[in-house]
Amino acid sequence: MSVLIRGGRIITAADDYVGDVYVEDERVTLVGESLDVEADRVIDADGKYVLPGCVDPHTHLDMPFGGTVTIDDVQSGQTAAAFGGTTCHVDFVIQPPGSSFAAALEEWQEKASGKQVIDMGYHMAVTDLREGGSLEELARLPEQGVTSYKLFMAYKGALMVDDETLFRTMEVAAETGALVMVHAENGDAIDVLVKQALAAGNTAPHFHALTRPPELEGEATNRAIQLARVAGAPLYVVHVSCREAVEPIAKAREQGWDVWGETCTQYLFVDYTFLERPNFEGAKYVYTPPPRALENQEVLWHAVRSDILSVISTDHCAFLWDGQKSRGKDDFSKIPNGGPGLEDRLHMIHEFGVRTGRFSLNRMVELLSTNPAKLFGLYPRKGTIAPGSDADIVVFDPEKRHLISAATQHSKVDYNLYEGTEVTGSPEIVLLRGTVLVENGELVAEPGIGQFVERAAFGQELLPAAAR
Repeated sequence: MSVLIRGGRIITAADDYVGDVYVEDERVTLVGESLDVEADRVIDADGKYVLPGCVDPHTHLDMPFGGTVTIDDVQSGQTAAAFGGTTCHVDFVIQPPGSSFAAALEEWQEKASGKQVIDMGYHMAVTDLREGGSLEELARLPEQGVTSYKLFMAYKGALMVDDETLFRTMEVAAETGALVMVHAENGDAIDVLVKQALAAGNTAPHFHALTRPPELEGEATNRAIQLARVAGAPLYVVHVSCREAVEPIAKAREQGWDVWGETCTQYLFVDYTFLERPNFEGAKYVYTPPPRALENQEVLWHAVRSDILSVISTDHCAFLWDGQKSRGKDDFSKIPNGGPGLEDRLHMIHEFGVRTGRFSLNRMVELLSTNPAKLFGLYPRKGTIAPGSDADIVVFDPEKRHLISAATQHSKVDYNLYEGTEVTGSPEIVLLRGTVLVENGELVAEPGIGQFVERAAFGQELLPAAAR
């Protein structure tokens, strides 16, 4: 089916102009002014923004954690993503201890089979090199389009790896063209602080933050940067939350080292005081790293504006407040760590990033689409609007009012981090490879339309597929 998107304000990371976009065979084939072409479907985008579909490089769908499983599976999570203008994401395969990487990847692909609403790729979370996946098997993952390795420096006794595993993985990444991702917190020190807090009878949700101080995020961030420097591997620090972690990333980037960082939407809006809300409501905001002191928010806004941090992701990891997070009613360490947000990122960043004048529309597209596509081997298939790119397009109404609420969201979770926030600007039509996904507030495509995308090695381009 061919589609002509006519007369919209086309915004990419570099461009901002009024024009037409012609889509044929799942791809953008022409971009220009007053295109003289016939199309099966014409979309009038006058007065609207025409944006490349957003790319979220940090999500956790159908993921076991803390004795339970995230409430959003691939279908519900990706449906929420589609309504929020996200047309591609990269989810985490968590290697079970003792399992091979191949078996873990197969398990995650089976979870997604027939349920995909948008396109997706995978990162491999390395938890075990001694008993499970070997270094040789790890090195073969990029051949399968899995071109990033994730390591947890926290969650001792569960996901945390030691520095030897971290460094050996970095050496493999340097050889194979993979990107190393780290959850940077000092898990050993946190483990001590958590045990001390519980022994003292400190069990409320806000102790989640008090036992994970920002200094331990800063220390681990710097340690990961230095190890990656020695190994010669590119490094991406996930969910940066505080000044202590921003500063070593800034120094590394000033030196021209291959270091990048992201923050997540929630760290720009939720602060430590949310954890102190009564009647266990603070548990809604238990995610890791935790919400920080309010002054960190302006540090993060400056960092994403100035490219110290290059991406805003969601770390969507949704657990029910009533029924899952309530497992930790009497022990904060048993509250499943994670928060929702896949549907809200574009709304919140447009409202409070662009409309408040913090940065331009071009920078918004860069942070939410182009940079994650480039860093994770999806560009230029994803992350831009240009001839040859996948026709992942958001027709965005900049004047449409939208109230963010759990009552109307598409995630299965029973709360929203931004409940009651009213924004101006919302996706009107969302297309995935030229097929309309969302229109008139309805999902109009069937699950199964989404595809697994084999990503290119770090620093390489993902060219259009010869045949789809």
